[in-house]
Amino acid sequence: MTYATKSPWVIHYDGSSCNGCDIEVLAALCPGFDVERFGIINTGNPKHADIFLVTGSVNERNIDVVKEIYNQMVEPKVVIACGICACSAGIFHDCYNVIGGVDQAIPVDVYAPGCAVRPEAIIDAVVQGLGILEEKSKALQAQKKGA
Repeated sequence: MTYATKSPWVIHYDGSSCNGCDIEVLAALCPGFDVERFGIINTGNPKHADIFLVTGSVNERNIDVVKEIYNQMVEPKVVIACGICACSAGIFHDCYNVIGGVDQAIPVDVYAPGCAVRPEAIIDAVVQGLGILEEKSKALQAQKKGA
């Protein structure tokens, strides 16, 4: 286990959704599910975040915000699409301004579908993301040693 996976910080952004998945993200953070038992902390600063948790679809108005948050995060970083809207635009798929899921704007590492996504699925996705974060961290360290 690397430093990045011992206490990863998560930044959460709601694209355009019904807010059902946002409620489930908050439930995952509350004592009932207690995602903090894995050392995970919620932050509002992308420069401190290791994991980008996105709910809702990407549209013409928020695509630049999603890209900006992603670009402000320091490597290694992991993106998790939470909920069917973040995965594939969900019920908003045919709306005039919806581009699609989060992967239309930035690379996504883990998909957690559901409408609304269950807190258990969010926790599973974050734990899966921790494994990917560790792999990316090792690859980054190997790259630094080789350079």
